[in-house]
Amino acid sequence: MNPSEWFQLFLQQLKAVPLLEWIGVSFGVAEVLLARANKIWLYPCGIVSVMVSTYIFFHSGLYAESALNMYYLVMSIYGWWWWQRRKDHDTPPVTRATKTEWLKTIGIVVSAFVILYTVLTKFTDSTVPVFDSWVSATAWAGMWLLAKRKIENWILLNISNAFAIPLLFYKGLPLYALLTLFLFIIAVLGYIDWNKTIKKNEQKTAFSFE
Repeated sequence: MNPSEWFQLFLQQLKAVPLLEWIGVSFGVAEVLLARANKIWLYPCGIVSVMVSTYIFFHSGLYAESALNMYYLVMSIYGWWWWQRRKDHDTPPVTRATKTEWLKTIGIVVSAFVILYTVLTKFTDSTVPVFDSWVSATAWAGMWLLAKRKIENWILLNISNAFAIPLLFYKGLPLYALLTLFLFIIAVLGYIDWNKTIKKNEQKTAFSFE
């Protein structure tokens, strides 16, 4: 199939996208933009997005992605609660992951991949168990870091995004594939913004001790 035929196929898929998918993707875009801006409203938008996406992914045979969205739901509620419980409700500081947090992150990726792959191969009719498990496992770790306001969340989320884009196209979900491409770009910009914020805070801390 030549590039022109691929483009025509993509346009046909895009025209066939149902309203529910547009709703899920729209709230997903709002969530990531608010996350980049470090605004608390990222969580309610994320809750709506994951509830819609869970249904869509399950019926598309992406069972690990569906489970991932349920995890997103839990972590969004946790992140929202963690933010709100701060007495002053100021934006939580952005920091770098410690060695202990990196070990926990690796543990999440490995354990999640093994569990998901085992479940998908033994208990479902998944046709993409390896990719589905890997995309979800790395995203699980990224979401945990995001809830902790760690800059490395963008790295883990983009590892997930890089594998998710072709997977979603393969599964006939072009709008979600485009959303994931958009998320990839935003994650790069988010990392740059958060890195600048951390450096400013480090400079302020260093100056206060002088």
